[in-house]
Amino acid sequence: MNRKNKKAKRKGFGSTLPENEKSQKQGEGPSRRKRARYAASGDGDEAYISRLDVKLTIPDELKLWLVDDWELITRQKQLVPLPRKKAVCDILNEYVRHKQDENAEGFKLGVVQEVVHGIQEYFNVMLGTQLLYKFERPQYADLLINRPDAVMSEIYGVEHLLRLFVKLGGALSFTSLDEKSVHFVMTHIHDCLDYLAKSMDNLFTTDYETATPEYHRRAAT
Repeated sequence: MNRKNKKAKRKGFGSTLPENEKSQKQGEGPSRRKRARYAASGDGDEAYISRLDVKLTIPDELKLWLVDDWELITRQKQLVPLPRKKAVCDILNEYVRHKQDENAEGFKLGVVQEVVHGIQEYFNVMLGTQLLYKFERPQYADLLINRPDAVMSEIYGVEHLLRLFVKLGGALSFTSLDEKSVHFVMTHIHDCLDYLAKSMDNLFTTDYETATPEYHRRAAT
Protein backbone atom coordinates (compact mmCIF):
# COMPACT_ATOMS: atom_id res chain seq x y z
CA MET A 1 0.00 0.00 0.00
CA ASN A 2 1.43 3.36 -0.95
CA ARG A 3 1.78 6.33 1.34
CA LYS A 4 -1.12 8.19 -0.26
CA ASN A 5 -3.54 5.34 0.34
CA LYS A 6 -2.42 5.03 3.95
CA LYS A 7 -3.03 8.70 4.53
CA ALA A 8 -6.52 8.53 3.08
CA LYS A 9 -7.43 5.55 5.19
CA ARG A 10 -6.18 7.19 8.37
CA LYS A 11 -8.20 10.32 7.65
CA GLY A 12 -11.07 8.35 6.19
CA PHE A 13 -14.24 9.27 8.01
CA GLY A 14 -12.59 11.45 10.62
CA SER A 15 -12.23 11.06 14.35
CA THR A 16 -15.43 12.71 15.52
CA LEU A 17 -17.85 9.83 14.97
CA PRO A 18 -19.85 9.19 18.16
CA GLU A 19 -18.53 6.17 20.01
CA ASN A 20 -21.84 5.40 21.72
CA GLU A 21 -23.97 5.20 18.57
CA LYS A 22 -25.23 1.75 17.65
CA SER A 23 -25.78 0.44 14.13
CA GLN A 24 -29.36 0.30 12.92
CA LYS A 25 -28.54 -2.66 10.66
CA GLN A 26 -28.08 -5.99 12.35
CA GLY A 27 -26.00 -8.76 10.87
CA GLU A 28 -24.02 -6.43 8.58
CA GLY A 29 -20.75 -4.59 8.80
CA PRO A 30 -17.67 -5.67 10.71
CA SER A 31 -18.24 -9.05 12.29
CA ARG A 32 -14.89 -9.72 13.89
CA ARG A 33 -11.22 -8.88 13.89
CA LYS A 34 -8.93 -10.84 11.64
CA ARG A 35 -5.18 -11.09 11.78
CA ALA A 36 -3.76 -10.27 8.36
CA ARG A 37 -0.31 -11.69 7.71
CA TYR A 38 2.43 -9.97 5.79
CA ALA A 39 6.06 -10.76 5.22
CA ALA A 40 8.52 -8.69 7.18
CA SER A 41 11.48 -7.28 5.29
CA GLY A 42 14.88 -8.86 5.47
CA ASP A 43 14.81 -12.12 7.38
CA GLY A 44 11.58 -13.58 6.04
CA ASP A 45 9.87 -13.55 9.43
CA GLU A 46 6.16 -12.87 9.46
CA ALA A 47 4.29 -10.23 11.39
CA TYR A 48 0.59 -9.76 11.95
CA ILE A 49 -1.68 -6.77 11.86
CA SER A 50 -5.25 -6.67 13.11
CA ARG A 51 -8.01 -5.82 10.67
CA LEU A 52 -11.79 -5.81 10.61
CA ASP A 53 -13.85 -8.14 8.47
CA VAL A 54 -16.08 -5.53 6.78
CA LYS A 55 -18.85 -6.53 4.38
CA LEU A 56 -20.97 -4.06 2.43
CA THR A 57 -24.34 -5.24 1.11
CA ILE A 58 -25.09 -3.90 -2.37
CA PRO A 59 -28.85 -3.74 -3.17
CA ASP A 60 -29.86 -6.22 -5.88
CA GLU A 61 -31.10 -3.51 -8.24
CA LEU A 62 -27.70 -1.82 -8.10
CA LYS A 63 -25.96 -5.13 -8.80
CA LEU A 64 -27.83 -5.21 -12.12
CA TRP A 65 -26.34 -1.84 -13.03
CA LEU A 66 -22.89 -3.11 -12.14
CA VAL A 67 -23.38 -6.00 -14.56
CA ASP A 68 -24.61 -3.68 -17.32
CA ASP A 69 -21.67 -1.34 -16.74
CA TRP A 70 -19.21 -4.23 -16.96
CA GLU A 71 -20.87 -5.53 -20.13
CA LEU A 72 -20.85 -2.15 -21.90
CA ILE A 73 -17.17 -1.52 -21.20
CA THR A 74 -15.46 -4.90 -21.24
CA ARG A 75 -17.58 -6.64 -23.89
CA GLN A 76 -19.00 -3.86 -26.05
CA LYS A 77 -15.89 -1.67 -25.68
CA GLN A 78 -17.74 1.53 -24.90
CA LEU A 79 -16.75 4.34 -22.56
CA VAL A 80 -18.46 6.52 -19.98
CA PRO A 81 -18.46 10.09 -21.38
CA LEU A 82 -16.35 12.41 -19.23
CA PRO A 83 -16.88 14.65 -17.46
CA ARG A 84 -20.18 13.29 -16.26
CA LYS A 85 -23.02 15.84 -16.15
CA LYS A 86 -23.73 14.72 -12.59
CA ALA A 87 -20.43 13.95 -10.93
CA VAL A 88 -19.78 11.97 -7.75
CA CYS A 89 -19.52 15.14 -5.66
CA ASP A 90 -22.92 16.31 -6.99
CA ILE A 91 -24.56 12.97 -6.17
CA LEU A 92 -23.16 12.92 -2.66
CA ASN A 93 -24.21 16.55 -2.05
CA GLU A 94 -27.72 15.67 -3.21
CA TYR A 95 -27.73 12.79 -0.74
CA VAL A 96 -26.78 15.17 2.08
CA ARG A 97 -29.61 17.53 1.11
CA HIS A 98 -31.97 14.57 1.00
CA LYS A 99 -31.04 13.58 4.56
CA GLN A 100 -31.38 17.19 5.67
CA ASP A 101 -34.91 17.40 4.23
CA GLU A 102 -35.80 13.96 5.55
CA ASN A 103 -34.59 14.79 9.07
CA ALA A 104 -34.49 11.07 9.83
CA GLU A 105 -34.04 9.92 13.40
CA GLY A 106 -30.56 8.57 14.10
CA PHE A 107 -28.90 10.52 11.27
CA LYS A 108 -27.22 13.72 12.38
CA LEU A 109 -26.45 16.11 9.52
CA GLY A 110 -22.90 16.78 10.66
CA VAL A 111 -22.09 13.06 10.77
CA VAL A 112 -23.73 12.46 7.38
CA GLN A 113 -21.56 15.23 5.92
CA GLU A 114 -18.44 13.70 7.46
CA VAL A 115 -19.21 10.24 6.11
CA VAL A 116 -19.90 11.69 2.66
CA HIS A 117 -16.59 13.55 2.81
CA GLY A 118 -14.86 10.29 3.66
CA ILE A 119 -16.51 8.50 0.72
CA GLN A 120 -15.34 11.27 -1.58
CA GLU A 121 -11.78 11.03 -0.22
CA TYR A 122 -11.69 7.30 -0.81
CA PHE A 123 -13.02 7.79 -4.33
CA ASN A 124 -10.33 10.31 -5.25
CA VAL A 125 -7.58 8.04 -3.95
CA MET A 126 -8.86 4.72 -5.29
CA LEU A 127 -10.19 5.71 -8.72
CA GLY A 128 -6.97 5.42 -10.70
CA THR A 129 -5.77 2.16 -9.16
CA GLN A 130 -8.88 0.16 -8.28
CA LEU A 131 -12.02 1.50 -9.96
CA LEU A 132 -11.15 1.35 -13.66
CA TYR A 133 -11.42 -1.47 -16.16
CA LYS A 134 -8.41 -2.01 -18.40
CA PHE A 135 -10.26 -0.57 -21.40
CA GLU A 136 -10.78 2.73 -19.52
CA ARG A 137 -7.13 3.34 -18.69
CA PRO A 138 -6.19 5.30 -21.85
CA GLN A 139 -9.15 7.60 -21.19
CA TYR A 140 -7.89 8.13 -17.63
CA ALA A 141 -4.34 8.73 -18.89
CA ASP A 142 -5.63 11.40 -21.30
CA LEU A 143 -7.54 13.02 -18.46
CA LEU A 144 -4.39 13.27 -16.33
CA ILE A 145 -2.54 14.91 -19.24
CA ASN A 146 -5.27 17.34 -20.20
CA ARG A 147 -6.46 18.14 -16.68
CA PRO A 148 -3.59 17.36 -14.30
CA ASP A 149 -5.22 19.20 -11.39
CA ALA A 150 -8.63 17.59 -11.84
CA VAL A 151 -10.41 16.16 -8.80
CA MET A 152 -11.75 12.77 -9.87
CA SER A 153 -14.97 13.05 -7.86
CA GLU A 154 -15.75 16.13 -9.97
CA ILE A 155 -15.21 14.25 -13.26
CA TYR A 156 -16.56 10.71 -12.85
CA GLY A 157 -20.15 9.82 -12.06
CA VAL A 158 -22.43 7.26 -10.52
CA GLU A 159 -21.00 4.28 -12.44
CA HIS A 160 -17.62 4.59 -10.77
CA LEU A 161 -19.14 5.60 -7.43
CA LEU A 162 -21.01 2.29 -7.43
CA ARG A 163 -17.75 0.46 -8.16
CA LEU A 164 -16.24 2.20 -5.14
CA PHE A 165 -18.90 0.77 -2.85
CA VAL A 166 -17.99 -2.72 -4.07
CA LYS A 167 -14.38 -2.10 -2.96
CA LEU A 168 -15.07 0.02 0.10
CA GLY A 169 -15.58 -2.83 2.56
CA GLY A 170 -12.06 -4.08 1.87
CA ALA A 171 -10.65 -0.57 2.24
CA LEU A 172 -12.43 -0.05 5.55
CA SER A 173 -10.95 -3.30 6.83
CA PHE A 174 -7.71 -1.41 7.46
CA THR A 175 -9.18 1.80 8.86
CA SER A 176 -7.87 3.17 12.13
CA LEU A 177 -11.42 3.58 13.45
CA ASP A 178 -12.51 1.18 16.16
CA GLU A 179 -15.07 -1.53 15.45
CA LYS A 180 -18.04 0.35 16.87
CA SER A 181 -17.25 3.45 14.79
CA VAL A 182 -16.82 1.38 11.63
CA HIS A 183 -20.19 -0.26 12.26
CA PHE A 184 -21.69 3.22 12.65
CA VAL A 185 -20.11 4.37 9.37
CA MET A 186 -21.45 1.25 7.65
CA THR A 187 -24.99 2.17 8.69
CA HIS A 188 -24.62 5.49 6.88
CA ILE A 189 -23.02 3.90 3.82
CA HIS A 190 -25.86 1.40 3.53
CA ASP A 191 -28.31 4.29 3.78
CA CYS A 192 -26.47 6.04 0.94
CA LEU A 193 -26.71 2.86 -1.15
CA ASP A 194 -30.45 2.70 -0.47
CA TYR A 195 -30.69 6.30 -1.68
CA LEU A 196 -28.87 5.40 -4.91
CA ALA A 197 -31.21 2.45 -5.45
CA LYS A 198 -34.30 4.63 -4.99
CA SER A 199 -32.84 7.30 -7.31
CA MET A 200 -31.78 4.93 -10.10
CA ASP A 201 -34.03 6.45 -12.77
CA ASN A 202 -32.46 9.88 -12.23
CA LEU A 203 -28.86 8.74 -11.83
CA PHE A 204 -28.15 5.81 -14.12
CA THR A 205 -28.04 5.93 -17.90
CA THR A 206 -26.55 3.83 -20.68
CA ASP A 207 -25.44 6.81 -22.79
CA TYR A 208 -21.95 5.35 -23.15
CA GLU A 209 -19.90 6.38 -26.18
CA THR A 210 -18.23 4.21 -28.80
CA ALA A 211 -14.44 4.32 -28.69
CA THR A 212 -12.51 5.24 -31.83
CA PRO A 213 -10.32 2.70 -33.67
CA GLU A 214 -7.24 4.61 -32.51
CA TYR A 215 -8.41 4.31 -28.90
CA HIS A 216 -8.92 0.56 -29.39
CA ARG A 217 -5.30 0.26 -30.52
CA ARG A 218 -4.06 2.11 -27.47
CA ALA A 219 -6.21 0.05 -25.10
CA ALA A 220 -4.90 -3.18 -26.61
CA THR A 221 -1.26 -2.39 -25.82
